[in-house]
Amino acid sequence: MTLTRPRKLFVNLPVQDLRRSIEFFTRLGFVFHPRLTDERGACMIVGAECSVMLLSRAFFQTFTRKALCDAHERTEGIFAVSCESDAEVDSMVEAALAAGGTRAMDPVRHGNFMYGWSFYDLDHHHWEVLHLNPAALAS
Repeated sequence: MTLTRPRKLFVNLPVQDLRRSIEFFTRLGFVFHPRLTDERGACMIVGAECSVMLLSRAFFQTFTRKALCDAHERTEGIFAVSCESDAEVDSMVEAALAAGGTRAMDPVRHGNFMYGWSFYDLDHHHWEVLHLNPAALAS
């Protein structure tokens, strides 16, 4: 298959309290698309081609016949977000913890090419925050 332009990715996550989730992710530096945000869901812009739809649990349930995962009990996925530096990784995770998130895994350095740290958001979705060293990846 040949693509004429990059695909956009929309990850959909159920949240218990949409307003609180918007406030949480705003404190981490994310912004929301106003035309794709209402009382049922909010479109959090991650990058030019990637967004996360935070959906009320009731609205999310209209998109699936399966029961929703309790992220406090099971891992539904790990959502990774890149940063431009190790310091930005630390800053985002520290902001998440200060905003009510909880620690997931301890910081880890994978050689000289990647540094990561992770947190659980208010609904216990697992977020991995990482910095990839482009110079180390190129060699």
